[in-house]
Amino acid sequence: MKPYYEHAGITIYHGDCREILPTVKADVLITDPPYGVAERTARLSAGRSKLAICNDFPPVHGDDRPFDPSPWLTWPCVLWGANHYADRLPPSPTWLVWDKREGQGPNDNADCELAWSNIGGPARLFRHYWNGMLRASERDQPRLHPTQKPVALMKWCIEMMPEGVLLDPFMGSGTTLRAAKDLGRKAIGIEIEERYCEIAAKRLAQEVFAFP
Repeated sequence: MKPYYEHAGITIYHGDCREILPTVKADVLITDPPYGVAERTARLSAGRSKLAICNDFPPVHGDDRPFDPSPWLTWPCVLWGANHYADRLPPSPTWLVWDKREGQGPNDNADCELAWSNIGGPARLFRHYWNGMLRASERDQPRLHPTQKPVALMKWCIEMMPEGVLLDPFMGSGTTLRAAKDLGRKAIGIEIEERYCEIAAKRLAQEVFAFP
């Protein structure tokens, strides 16, 4: 299959990850899949609090049915949102916790998010404030995806992983790939919604300059 985007060790494929997966080779996996919770993404219409930068997004593809993590467990992996499908995962001591409050009061949504991993080691905590327009990073950038996570969070995840090509089969707006690029890691992203492939490609085209 021809890549949607390919540059400097980063590749994007547009399509169903179940169909594309046999054609790619990767070594480790980090992803934020659809949780199967039918999350409400029309947030502007719903009238969320003044802390939120609200947009109406289309529903997350696949979020209307239970998520099956079993195809992804053969890799060293990090699976976000795993508390929503923990009954379909094997036991593991390695849970990652993203504290979105960073010492502040209650968050506009969940106070934290959880990821399951099989890379071994104890549970780990990452504090990074992320509450609508109040953020520890990316403060001047609009939300591009309803379940978008900080680049800093994905960098933290990647730095725990073994060496090799990184795969994100539910790429969304490309945060994992942007983090991989910043860290000099090769990565492959797959996304079924073309609008997000375009957004991810634009994010990857942005260069970060190091100033003295």
